[in-house]
Amino acid sequence: MEERKELTHLDTAGRIKMVDVGSKPVTERTAVASGFVQMSAAALDAIKVRQTPKGNPLEAARLAGIMAAKRTSDLIPLCHPLMLTHVDIELELKEEGVAIRSKVATAAQTGVEMEALTAVAVAALTLYDMCKAMDKSMVLTDIRLESKTGGQSGDYTRPLSPESIQRHI
Repeated sequence: MEERKELTHLDTAGRIKMVDVGSKPVTERTAVASGFVQMSAAALDAIKVRQTPKGNPLEAARLAGIMAAKRTSDLIPLCHPLMLTHVDIELELKEEGVAIRSKVATAAQTGVEMEALTAVAVAALTLYDMCKAMDKSMVLTDIRLESKTGGQSGDYTRPLSPESIQRHI
């Protein structure tokens, strides 16, 4: 029989609470997340030749992702505010769209997975906003945690699936 884990975000009355991380040690922590924005060949071509109506969507998305990582606790109700030591957003044009990858780091008592995921999500939304005049059928997809380091739960690396390898090559 599977052991039932304690529900860390509920108090004894069943109300949602923020976890107290005050007694946890400060450790170096990183998280990497990724996502993909599928778009038309015409929209991709416009990005390549820098002919998009609103300016450079890749730079706007990169900056938006950095800003979003820094403001994650304002968006996710139970997320602790963290002093981030590094945020990096990479955007790469692929055959069917734009691959997004974020890497976030801190020295803290809790991890930065939510910051990395939020960075990717907001970068993808910004790409949509910047390119919607050219392609309203874009699809934001595959937003996921790729890896994390540090903390009590240890390191994690997402196993690669053949589909994700093919899409992001």
